Amino acid sequence: MGSTRIFGAAALGCAMLGVVACSTSTSTAAPAAATPLITAAPSTAAQSTAAPSPVSSATEAAPSASASVTQAATDTYIAPGQSLSGGPLYQPRCAQGCQLSGDATAYLYTMTWSSWTIGSAVGSGTYKLDSCDPNCAAGTVYPVPVVATFSKPVKACSGNVTRWYWTRASFTFPKGLPKALRGASAPLNPWDFATLAQTAQESCS
Repeated sequence: MGSTRIFGAAALGCAMLGVVACSTSTSTAAPAAATPLITAAPSTAAQSTAAPSPVSSATEAAPSASASVTQAATDTYIAPGQSLSGGPLYQPRCAQGCQLSGDATAYLYTMTWSSWTIGSAVGSGTYKLDSCDPNCAAGTVYPVPVVATFSKPVKACSGNVTRWYWTRASFTFPKGLPKALRGASAPLNPWDFATLAQTAQESCS
């Protein structure tokens, strides 16, 4: 799931025009309730139980220098079902489940967030995964203890509202994965929300 630069010329311009015109506003719109939507399913990959590396790389999680001027931790959300149409989720408890996959095969439950910053969000709880065997409708849902790390925030625009959404989720499974979710059936980890990232970028173009 950059540094701010202040130029002398900009400071002089602010002095001439007035500091009010140079102030920066930040969206703090309160997130609405999550609405499950169907857009995409998580694919499978090799199981990973290694702890995610600290989110310190500018290419992995930190916003660009120009973006960091307006982004704040309170602007960054989880997009339910990887769709901008649902209610954005900010530090959600996920008591009723927070949908991660578009096809409702992956949910977070009972989450507790240890950090939620501009660059990443880290929380622990339960990851409920559908084995999709023999198919997703008839598959078994496994509750798995998890530490989830969201990173790679991308800006999305809707009218006068600007929000940032996490576009990567990485998982650590403290107690491992059940046999049915290992090998080729393991959940994608890390999981990049490519469609969400593209839709968000296009919304601001």
